[in-house]
Amino acid sequence: MHRIGVIGDKDSILGFKALGIEVFSVEDAEEAEKTLENMVVNNFAVIYITEQTAKDITPVIDRYNSRTVPVIIPIPGNQGTLGLGMQGVKRTVERAVGADILFKGEQVN
Repeated sequence: MHRIGVIGDKDSILGFKALGIEVFSVEDAEEAEKTLENMVVNNFAVIYITEQTAKDITPVIDRYNSRTVPVIIPIPGNQGTLGLGMQGVKRTVERAVGADILFKGEQVN
């Protein structure tokens, strides 16, 4: 059975526990990388990760972007957004359509 989880700093992700989503609090990039790899092995289909955590392990996340499962979705943390989620949407649309139809060359933040 597939599962849903979230990775990030404790203050940003604790609220997800109330929704029944498994939460994994991490302190640094090494711990985040190990947690993500473990979640993939344990059949997590959807993995939310705070942008602040994701920016430190981008190469690991990129390894899974071509797969159908897991879907790794960057979300803003309690410190605000870094724009990684919108950049990912832009890249995906450009790859699928062949052109930037959403932002028309504008900088995505």
